[in-house]
Amino acid sequence: MSLPVSEETFEAEVLQRSRQLPVVVDFWADWCGPCKALSPALEKAEAAREGKVVLAKVDVDANPQLSSLFKVQGIPAVKAFRDGSVVDEFVGALPPARVEAFFDSLVPSRADELLAAGDELSLREAAELEPRRTDLAVALARARLERGAEDEALEAVEGHDGDFAAAGIAARIRLAKAGVAPDAFAALDRGEREKALDALIEELQRSQNHSRDDLRRAIVGILSEDPTWPGAKNYRRRLSAALG
Repeated sequence: MSLPVSEETFEAEVLQRSRQLPVVVDFWADWCGPCKALSPALEKAEAAREGKVVLAKVDVDANPQLSSLFKVQGIPAVKAFRDGSVVDEFVGALPPARVEAFFDSLVPSRADELLAAGDELSLREAAELEPRRTDLAVALARARLERGAEDEALEAVEGHDGDFAAAGIAARIRLAKAGVAPDAFAALDRGEREKALDALIEELQRSQNHSRDDLRRAIVGILSEDPTWPGAKNYRRRLSAALG
């Protein structure tokens, strides 16, 4: 059920509460036909998420200051709040499927929750739930690599070759099976990223065979893990020079 909110209770019931979980606010009026048409879809979407999102209602006629503050010019106007701010919104009576998609964007999916858990069993279940998600496949592959299950890790990223991280993991496994650059991957597993990249680039410069493509993929995969890393630019330059 939706929670009626007024100018007096908005701070506590919407802004403060949105710091714990998303709050969807329906700006409506009793005379508004589209508002009444939208309400069942909003309430159904809230109920389906079982306490993971709050639905609040603001009567625009009784609370003109709130309508002005949030620039409500047409109703129904639906605004989603997180951490005290509007993070998404729409105007008009959307069909139920689009209302569900709106709520989905606010609430972590089951796969997202499993990804956050981070253990291999959870990651496997997440990848089964959403097999097209590359981030899940990569996380599962890394978990399997941690216990030395290379074949299972390779299986996890199959079909995700378009992603740099996934392609890098697959390349790493092929190189390891061929006995190429083992010291580099040992350094990577110890968290020594620069040492690993140095070794891989040196191997690439020496290599004249088919392993060059996989060495490149492995390097690009490592660099893609953290796009904000300050050292990435230097290593991309070195990679380009090595490929000549």
